[in-house]
Amino acid sequence: MQLPLAAEPTADFQKEIRPLLEQYCTKCHSANRKKGGVDIARFLDSGAVHSDPKTWETTLAQIRDRNMPPEDKPQPSAEERDRLAVWIESALDAVDESKLPKDPGRYVLHRLSRLEYNNTVRDLFGVNTRPADKFPPDGGGGGGFDNNAATLFIPPVLMERYIAAAGDVVNAAKPEVIFIARPDKGVSKRDAARKIFAHHAPRIYRRPVEKDELKRLESVFNAALKRGESFEDSVKLGLKSMLVSPHFLFRVEDSQAAVAGKKSSGSAASLPAGSPVIHRVRDFELANRLSYFLWSSMPDDELFAQAAANKLGEPAVLEAQVRRMLQDPKARAFAENFAGQWLRVKELKTVTQPDNKKFPEFSIALRDAMYDETIEFFHGLLRENRSLLEVIDADYTYLNEKLAKHYGIEGVTGKAFQRVSLNDRQRGGVLGMASVLTVTSYPLRTSPVLRGRWVLEEILGTPPPPPPPLVKSLPPDDKPRDGLTFRQRLEQHRVQPDCAGCHKRMDPLGFGLENFDAIGRFRTKVADEVVDASGEMTTGEKFTGPAELKQLLLKRTDDYTRNITEKMLAYALGRGLEYYDTPVVKQISKTVQRSVSGGDSRD
Repeated sequence: MQLPLAAEPTADFQKEIRPLLEQYCTKCHSANRKKGGVDIARFLDSGAVHSDPKTWETTLAQIRDRNMPPEDKPQPSAEERDRLAVWIESALDAVDESKLPKDPGRYVLHRLSRLEYNNTVRDLFGVNTRPADKFPPDGGGGGGFDNNAATLFIPPVLMERYIAAAGDVVNAAKPEVIFIARPDKGVSKRDAARKIFAHHAPRIYRRPVEKDELKRLESVFNAALKRGESFEDSVKLGLKSMLVSPHFLFRVEDSQAAVAGKKSSGSAASLPAGSPVIHRVRDFELANRLSYFLWSSMPDDELFAQAAANKLGEPAVLEAQVRRMLQDPKARAFAENFAGQWLRVKELKTVTQPDNKKFPEFSIALRDAMYDETIEFFHGLLRENRSLLEVIDADYTYLNEKLAKHYGIEGVTGKAFQRVSLNDRQRGGVLGMASVLTVTSYPLRTSPVLRGRWVLEEILGTPPPPPPPLVKSLPPDDKPRDGLTFRQRLEQHRVQPDCAGCHKRMDPLGFGLENFDAIGRFRTKVADEVVDASGEMTTGEKFTGPAELKQLLLKRTDDYTRNITEKMLAYALGRGLEYYDTPVVKQISKTVQRSVSGGDSRD
């Protein structure tokens, strides 16, 4: 799909740009030789850029960072490189947003993830038994998040677990929570059950319920009574039937409410009969989207009330609700589920395992403290509406006694986490957190390659391509061999032609973090050799150590804000981003970028 243009880019594509692409790019990036899966030769005019903006955004970053062309290929002059970069940026910015099609993308029926299931039954009935922990693992995708609707499948064993979990939830709930009415003088069993179902059904289904739906629940209750079941067990059976209903297990939206040939608020005049029409998300659907985005759980009474009044879609009301929700303790779920997956610190509990002989200090308690530092930091960022740039560099963090001792910081006591000011700027921000440093290390040693790749992928959103096959790996430890330090061996490894391009981008970033060992402790020596934490970016900028590296990264706020916008949008929508999401991403990231440039990124 080609996006509409507000104006042509400044340079003449055919006369000024295409010759440069043919001279420096298409010999390696064409239909005959698609290095990295990229074919630049297929773009024949300036407008064609907008059929694949993602490729050109990546190309722009490669040209600016001087990663392309490779060192062993002819290089454009500084003027030619600037001309290419300016043209690509102007072409990408030339979209006429007023003419953009309003395409929210396809809607996929969204099953509750395991976390969402546990949180929802907690908020419904006060049940903290976490029944979904017994479910099969959720899928992954959609920007690296496990709430991607397209990967939340329903294997047969899951249906069996749903049935068992429904019984467990109802039996674990306190009776006074369930039985808001009981048979009494003038109140029959059926009347009491009807009142109970009318109270719980809208909360379980997370929307208003129809009379026919209540009648079906009453029929379940009546059938149980006829079999000789007690009033209590008959009511519980009705509740169980709701907990295995698709209207509970899925976040259902009425996407067929607006179709061509039917009445709707959208225009269907130019569409074939039966085609979906883009329409405004209804208030109860918006309440669900918002609550599962920020809380990983169902809406509360306030959200339901605003939805029932058809006010939630009003910008002022929506903003007020978002601010209120971020102040709620339940917003920690957003920090845990979004930041935990984005920054990959969840891998601490599932994948990462430092060698227990070399690092006997690493324990479950220390691992949990590492993880909690990152989550508490991001939660505090949201709660206090602080700058997004503090993710990269901050003068504080959250520590308990165990982690503070691990960092060599005095004056912190107890198991509870507390905000701690940092005098040493080497440590502030996620790059100095033991959680990140540990998941980007090997069991026996640090990995500048893994750490550098993590910075490119998770902070800047400019990931390198996968490594070529059959490349010889480095030793598993960092002991000197043949008179060479680990860094010297890595530098030998990276001179291989197939490896040099990517390693030139990754390794300096990782070396800038070499003052931290494989479990995040600060060090000045490795195997009796002084740590060399210096690096040189592909742009020629030099630095030494974490503090100077972070200052260079803060100059890349355009990449950082675009990346976090893409990550958060994918998480919020529960799907991977597509070409039609590009204008929204650009609009949001530009707004954030403007606030960052103004010295405050609190958007």
